[in-house]
Amino acid sequence: MEERPSFETIKSFDEFSKYYWYREELIEICRKLGIDSSGLKAELNHNIEEYFKGNLIPPKARESKIRKTTRNIPPEDLTSETSLLECGFTFGPKFRDFFSAQTGIKNFKFNVDMVASVKKVRETNDLNFTLGDLLDIFYGKASYAKYDKVSLQWNKFVQDFCADEATSNFPNKLKTAAALWKEVRNSSREKIYKRELLTEFADKINRN
Repeated sequence: MEERPSFETIKSFDEFSKYYWYREELIEICRKLGIDSSGLKAELNHNIEEYFKGNLIPPKARESKIRKTTRNIPPEDLTSETSLLECGFTFGPKFRDFFSAQTGIKNFKFNVDMVASVKKVRETNDLNFTLGDLLDIFYGKASYAKYDKVSLQWNKFVQDFCADEATSNFPNKLKTAAALWKEVRNSSREKIYKRELLTEFADKINRN
């Protein structure tokens, strides 16, 4: 098994891409490189890819003064032109009702790309992004930020680990799964649970 090396020893983006990196690690790498460290994992990976190509993406300039948001806009005054930040958007009932009225869907649910877009809007302080823009994302008419599906790997790993009958006798499944995940995460292997891992890393499991 190939252990994950330190970033400083990695010579290419192809080599870098073989390993799993947490978003916090990517942020720290970008900061050390002096390049933009904002955004989702996909954006951070892009910045690092450009670094290996010799293109340094500078950090985004932060606004010295962020405009105050207005959080008391009544539901009847919300429109598709309302700024997401200025209306104090949340994923609560007030805004679910707004989108329910806009779409005609009684029990409206925000999809994952909408969640990712709201996160990016807040990170970048995008005052121009409106509720109408978020509606376009729901309908697939526009793309602003994609949900980082890589972050689901750990959850899927644990789910598959716990569903395996071979793990039924482990007293602390989460701790054992975490020990296995650490080995998988820090290697170039596929980031999925397989029963063979129980045998391969039996010594590490027995320590937990």
